Amino acid sequence: MQLKIMPKKKRLSAGRVPLILFLCQMISALEVPLDLVQPPTITQQSPKDYIIDPRENIVIQCEAKGKPPPSFSWTRNGTHFDIDKDLLVTMKPDSGTLIINIMSEGKVEIYEGVYQCTARNERGAAISNNIVVRPSRSPLWTKEKLEPIILQNGQPLVLPCRPPVGLPSPIIFWMDNSFQRLPQSERVSQGLNGDLYFSNVLPEDTREDYICYARFNHTQTIQQKQPISVKVISVDELNDTIAANLSDTEFYGAKSSRERPPTFLTPEGNASNKEELRGNVLSLECIAEGLPTPVIYWIKEDGTLPINRTFYRNFQKTLQIIQVSEADSGNYQCIAKNALGAIHHTISVTVKAAPYWIMAPQNLVLSPGEDGTLICRANGIPKPRISWLLNGVPIEIAPDDPSRKIDGDTIIFSNVQERSSAVYQCNASNEYGYLLANAFVNVLAEPPRILTSVNTLYQIIANRPALLDCAVFGSPLPTIEWFKGAKGSALREDIYVLHENGTLEIPVAQKDSTGSYTCVARNKLGMAKNEVHLEIKDPTRIIKQPEYAIVQRGSTVSFECRVKHDHTLIPTVTWLKDNGELPNDGRFTVDKDHLVIVDVSDDDGGTYTCVANTTLDSVSASAVLSVVDVPNPPFDLELTNQLDKSVQLSWTPGDDNNSPITKFIIEYEDAMHEAGLWHHQTEVPGTQTTAQLKLSPYVNYSFRVMAENNLGRSLPSEASEQYLTKAAEPDKNPATVEGLGSEPDNLVITWKPLNGFESNGPGLQYKVSWRQRDGDDEWTSVVVANVSKYIVSGTPTFVPYLIKVQALNDMGFAPEPPVVMGHSGEDLPMVAPGNVHVNVVNSTLAEVHWDPVPLKSIRGHLQGYRIYYWKAQNSSKRNRRHIEKKILTFQGSKTHGMLPGLEPFSHYTLNVRVVNGKGEGPASPDRVFNTPEGVPSAPSSLKIVNPTLDSLTLEWDPPSHPNGILTEYTLKYQPINSTHELGPLVDLKIPANKTRWTLKNLNFSTRYKFYLYAQTSAGSGSQITEEAVTTVNEGKMAGILPPDVGAGKAMASRQVDIATQGWFIGLMCAVALLILILLIVCFIRRNKGGKYPVKEKEDAHADPEIQPMKEDDGTFGEYRFLESDAEDHKPLKKGSRTPSDRTVKKEDSDDSLVDYGEGVNGQFNEDGSFIGQYSGKKEKEPAEGNESSEAPSPVNAMNSFV
Repeated sequence: MQLKIMPKKKRLSAGRVPLILFLCQMISALEVPLDLVQPPTITQQSPKDYIIDPRENIVIQCEAKGKPPPSFSWTRNGTHFDIDKDLLVTMKPDSGTLIINIMSEGKVEIYEGVYQCTARNERGAAISNNIVVRPSRSPLWTKEKLEPIILQNGQPLVLPCRPPVGLPSPIIFWMDNSFQRLPQSERVSQGLNGDLYFSNVLPEDTREDYICYARFNHTQTIQQKQPISVKVISVDELNDTIAANLSDTEFYGAKSSRERPPTFLTPEGNASNKEELRGNVLSLECIAEGLPTPVIYWIKEDGTLPINRTFYRNFQKTLQIIQVSEADSGNYQCIAKNALGAIHHTISVTVKAAPYWIMAPQNLVLSPGEDGTLICRANGIPKPRISWLLNGVPIEIAPDDPSRKIDGDTIIFSNVQERSSAVYQCNASNEYGYLLANAFVNVLAEPPRILTSVNTLYQIIANRPALLDCAVFGSPLPTIEWFKGAKGSALREDIYVLHENGTLEIPVAQKDSTGSYTCVARNKLGMAKNEVHLEIKDPTRIIKQPEYAIVQRGSTVSFECRVKHDHTLIPTVTWLKDNGELPNDGRFTVDKDHLVIVDVSDDDGGTYTCVANTTLDSVSASAVLSVVDVPNPPFDLELTNQLDKSVQLSWTPGDDNNSPITKFIIEYEDAMHEAGLWHHQTEVPGTQTTAQLKLSPYVNYSFRVMAENNLGRSLPSEASEQYLTKAAEPDKNPATVEGLGSEPDNLVITWKPLNGFESNGPGLQYKVSWRQRDGDDEWTSVVVANVSKYIVSGTPTFVPYLIKVQALNDMGFAPEPPVVMGHSGEDLPMVAPGNVHVNVVNSTLAEVHWDPVPLKSIRGHLQGYRIYYWKAQNSSKRNRRHIEKKILTFQGSKTHGMLPGLEPFSHYTLNVRVVNGKGEGPASPDRVFNTPEGVPSAPSSLKIVNPTLDSLTLEWDPPSHPNGILTEYTLKYQPINSTHELGPLVDLKIPANKTRWTLKNLNFSTRYKFYLYAQTSAGSGSQITEEAVTTVNEGKMAGILPPDVGAGKAMASRQVDIATQGWFIGLMCAVALLILILLIVCFIRRNKGGKYPVKEKEDAHADPEIQPMKEDDGTFGEYRFLESDAEDHKPLKKGSRTPSDRTVKKEDSDDSLVDYGEGVNGQFNEDGSFIGQYSGKKEKEPAEGNESSEAPSPVNAMNSFV
C-alpha cells in the first residue's frame, strides 16, 4: 500500500483554490500513529550555516521521532564524534541535541567544524544536514596613520572604509565624533562596500571627524575606524597650502574645480559582470562624480525592470531586485547625466541557482506485497546531481534488496516485505549548495483506524463549503464511504465531493445540510466507522458600513458599524487603523456600533476597518478618514531677476493638508516707511509657485506668502530677504484736493498727502497753486513741506478759485496735476426771502410759497430754506405755557413746502429764512394764517350717577380737543339682556352746553350700554362708551363697568353683575370707611404743617395740551424747543384730580408726519413741495398769574369715589 494522494482530473474554479490548499495541508499532515512501528524521522535540526556567539554555550539541535524511539549519534568533520570522551559535551535526554559548555572552560575554536546527526532504530536510520558550526567574529581595525586630505572646491573624493572581515559581515555607516550620522544626498553617499563617495566637494564638507563604524549584530559590538580629516579650499588657498605643507599633507586628485561631465567612481570601466543566486536580492551600484552633481538612471537592455520587485536605493545609485530569478539575467545599464554630458556603464547579470526542490521524496507506508515509488526531483543552475543513501550509507554499498530498483531520481519498489522497511536519503547538490531529504519506507499490515475524534461537531456558515474530516490510517489503504443519518444510503459524488484523504466536502452548505454524517473505512483486514455532526449558521453581515469622512483638524468624527449575526454566535467587533491596532489614545472611543475620534489630528488620517469576528467567520468594512486643514505656510522664499521696478518671487508650498491649495496671497512690507505693516501685493493660482511682482521706487521691500484652500488661509511664511528699489520722481499727485474757506476772508486748501510708499524718493514736498476762476490773475504758487493743508488769507468772500497741488521730491516733480475748483469762505446771507404767502389745504396741512433769494445775497453755498412756525396762544394759556416753535428745513433751491401736523381751528404765525454753510439769514416778515375746524376728540370722561329703578343720570366732560365750536352731543344707548344680546338703539341729540343728562322710563334691573360723542360743523368726533344697570329697588346702586373708549364697539360686555350681591355691598362699605379714616388723618397732618406733594401730582397728571407734539419715526427730523431768554419764570400747572373708577379720558390723536412724506429726509413729491427736516421750538411766554392748588377735602374724595 502507498499512502499518497492522486489529484482528480477536475477543473477548479478560483474559489476552490484555497480549499485545495487546505486539503493539501491536511494530506501532508497525515502521519503514521506513534503507537505503530516506524523508522525515525528528523523533526528539528540546526541550520546548515550555524554561526554561534562565542560568549555562550554551543547548542546543536537534533530531534527525531520513531517507534521504537531512536538513538542518536554524531559525526564531526566526517568522523565519529565520541561525546563520552569530552567532558564539556552532553546530549539532552531522549534527544540528539548537543550542549557544549564553553562558558566554564574550553575554547570555541576547538569546536568549529561540520557536524551531522544520525537517528536510528530497528527500522532504519535518518540523518541531518551537514551543520557547519562557526563562531562569530568582530575583529578590530588594523592600526593605520591617516593623513589629512586637502582638496580644491568641486573635486571628487572617496573616503575608504575597508572594514575588518567579520563573521557575519558587519553593517557599515559613517558618523561624527558626536555619534550623529553624516548627512547624505545625491552628491554625498555611501557605497555598498562602505566607502563614502563625494561627486564633488563643497566648503561645508570640511571637517576633521569623518568616522567609519562597523556594527557586528551577532555579538552586538561596534568597531570604529580612525577619524579622517578633510579640508576643502579655494585655488588661492590651495597654492599657499602646497607651498607651506608640501611634505606634511596628502593632496587628493588634480582635477579642476570647473564644471565637468560625469565619470564613474564605481564600477570602473564601461562594463562589468555580476553573479547572483536565485531567490537572493540583486544589488547593482553606480556612483559617478561630476560638476554639477550627476543624476543616475537605470534601464535593462532588451527588457523591462520588474515593477513589483524593483527598488531604488541611495538616491537612485543602487538598483535592487528582490526574489531574483533566472528571468532577471541580462544586461543592465546605468546612466550618469549632468548639464555637460552623460556616461553609461553596462553590468552583465548572471543568475545562478543552488538546488531547489521540484518534488521532494515522501514517506511510504506499504502493506506486504504492495508496490510503490520514491521520487526525488530538484533543479538548479547548474543542474544538480542526485544521489541516494540508505540509512545514511551510500546506496551503492548498502545491502541488496530484490524489491528495490534505482532509476536515476526514482526508486521503484515491488512486492515489498517487512525487511524492506528503511530510511532513504536523497541528496541534490551543485557548486552553490545541496539539498538533503529523508523519506522512509515502512511495511505494515494494519486494519483501518479512524484518527478523527468521535462525534466531532462541525459548525459552518451557510453557503460556504463544509469539510467533514475522516482521517484514516490503515495498511493496505482503506476505502472510505460516507452516510447521512442513521439509515441513509452512501453519499454520491453528484452532490458531494469525496476526497482521497477521506474528507467529505459539501460545496455549498445549506440549512438542510444540518445533521449527522457517518464515515466508514474498510480494508481487507477490517472496518472502522465514526459519526460527526454538522450545524449550519447564518453568516455574519455588516448592515451599516462606515463611510468615507473628510473632517477638519481638531473636530470630531464618528464611524458606524452595525453587525447582524447568527443568534447562537457571539461576535466581537474590532476596529483597526491601517490594518493595525488603534492608537492607545483617550481620544479614540469605541462603543457597540461606533468609533468616535475627538480632536482629530493629522496622524489620525488613514483607513479605518471594522472587523466583526465570530468563531466561524469574519467580515470587515473599511472607510477612509481624510484629515484636512488650512495649508501649512510656504517656505524657502527667494528673490530673483531683481530690476528697478520688478522682481521675481519664488517659494515652496507647504503641506496642503489634504485640501488642494487654490491660490497664494503675496503681501509686502515697506521697512523704510511702514515697518511692521503688511499690505496686499497680488494673488496667483494654487498651481503657481513663482510670481513677477511690480515694484515702486524707493521702497525697502520684504515679501511673505500665504496659501489658501477651501478651509481657509495658512499662516504667513517667513519674510523674504529685503530689496531696496532706487528712488525716482513721484508718479502721482495728492488725491482729494479741496478748497473751502473757514472764515469769510480765507481759502483753506486741503489734500490727502502721499504716503511714504508713494513718495518714490526722499524730500517729499507739495507745490500748491491757486487763482480766481473769473479773473485774469496769474497762478500763485508756494512749495510746502509734507503737510495736508495750506491757508490762503485775504480773499474776497465766497469767490470761486482754481486750485492744483503737485507732488515733488529730491528727484523731481510728479506729472501735471488736475485743476479743481474751490471757494473762499462763506458769510451769513444778507437778504430774507420775499413774497411769502400761505395756502391752507385742510385743518392740519398748509402750503407755503416764497421767492428765492438772489445768489449774490446768499454769500455761500445754498443749503436750503427754513420755515419757523408756531401756534398763537390765548391769554390764559400763555400765562402758563411756552410758545412752541417748530422748524422745517427744505434743502436746495425749493420755493414752496408743506406744513403738516397742524392743529385744527388754530391761529398760526410763520416766517422764512435762507440757509448757507455759514448759517441762517434774516427772517422774512411774519405771516399769519388760521386752520379751519376739525372733528372733535371724544368726551374726556363719562360716568353714570344716581341710578334708580327706571332712570340713570349721565355726566361727562367736554372733549379735550374740540378742534372747533361744539354744535351738539349725540347720545345713543341700548339694553343688554341676560344672554348678552343687544336691544334696540335709542338716539338722542343734546345741546352743546350740557354736560349732564338724565334718562327716565328705563326698565328696572336692566343693563344698558351708552355711546356719547360730540360734533362740530366739520362732523362727529370719536365716541366714549359706558355700561350701567338700573337698580332693583331704590336702595341699590347701579353697577358700572369700565368704559370702552373707541370707535363704538357693539359687542356687549360679558361681565357678571355683582353690584347686587350682599357681600359686595358690605365690602365696599368697609373700603369706603377705611379710605375716609385715612383722608381724615392726612387732613389733620396737613393742618399741622405736613407737605402735600403738589409737584408730583402735577407731573403725574400733566395737562395734555402742554405736551410736545409727538415725534414720529424721525423721518422728517426732530423737534427742538427753544427757550426764550426773556423769562425764566415757570408757572405751576393746576393739579387736576384723578378721575374716579367710572371716568375714562380719551387721549389726543396727533397727526403723523409719515402721512406727508417718505425717505430719509422726509421729502414730498413736487406737488407737495415739502422737502426738509421737521423740528420744533418752544419759547416761554410771560405768565399773568399763578393759580393755587388746593388739597382735596375728604368730602370731595368720597364724592369722587361714589
